[in-house]
Order: sequence, then C-alpha cells, then structure tokens
Amino acid sequence: MRSDRSKGQVFEFRKPVGTDGPAITALIAACPPLDANSAYCNLLQCTDFADFCIVAERGGQAMGWVSGYRPPSAPVNFFVWQVAVSAEARGQRLAGRMIEALLARPENAGVTHLTTTVTDDNRASWALFEGLARKWRTALEKSPRFERDTHFAGAHATEWQARIGPLPARSAPIEEN
Repeated sequence: MRSDRSKGQVFEFRKPVGTDGPAITALIAACPPLDANSAYCNLLQCTDFADFCIVAERGGQAMGWVSGYRPPSAPVNFFVWQVAVSAEARGQRLAGRMIEALLARPENAGVTHLTTTVTDDNRASWALFEGLARKWRTALEKSPRFERDTHFAGAHATEWQARIGPLPARSAPIEEN
C-alpha cells in the first residue's frame, strides 16, 4: 500500500481485491457519465486484472478507481479502461496520480504509450489526458476508434482514441500491496 498526500488529503493507493467489487460498482454508478459495467465485470477487474487497476482509499472508503490493461496485441500500450473519482475527492488531481502510480508498477515495465477512448463531450476526461500529455511533455494523438454508426448502430457516441507518448522514463517502482 502506498500513501499519497495532496492538499492535505491522504489517500492509500493499492491493488484491488475481490471484496472491492461492490464498492467499485457503487463508485462508478456515482460518477456519470461513466458506463455502468456489470458487477461481474468489476469483480473480474478487481481479481483477474488487479495488476492493471488501482483503488484510492481514504478512511477505508474507495474514493478513486482506475481500471486498465495491456492489450495482448500491443503490450507496449497501457489502455485506461475507466477512471472514477468520488465527488468528495475531485479537484485534487487524484486521477492523474493514480494513473502515474499504475504506470510505475513493475508489471508495466516496457510501456511506452498510454491509450484510452473518450467521447467528444466528456470534457473532464479530455482535460485529464491532455493534462497528462502536457505534464509528460509528449504528444496526444486523437483518432476515432469506435464510431457511432459503424460500431454502436447509432446507440452510443463515437469513442475517440487518445494515444499519449512516448512516455517519459519511469523512476523506481512505487510499492503497493
């Protein structure tokens, strides 16, 4: 477990475990416009994909969550699947700090690019990823990945891929439990 302090707020960063599933499901539900994955999907992320996910807690309560994975066809990429930050923890750059902690894990050695998909109207997510690209002094490329009509039969907005990189060299891994 790693403590992270910003603006006087202490968060514990750690890998999720199976018993985190309900709390993660509730956190995501409280963060519209995030897609509400099934509780089973969140449980799999907390167990089978724990190396690529992170929970930020304060006082034993889940305040932040990032899920991701390294695509088997492109393992130099880290794909950020979902980012959720509780209303009480917003405005403290928690999402960016969780992503940086994830990338610093030994499991992510060799990652050169961060990728994600975001709808055009999700200003908070664009601000997060544009801010990380600026902080890391690297490029952010935007291209359509899953299009409204072609991939979603008109039922969902186009998901734009943000690809950030090359990433800066990482310092020593952050220890977490």
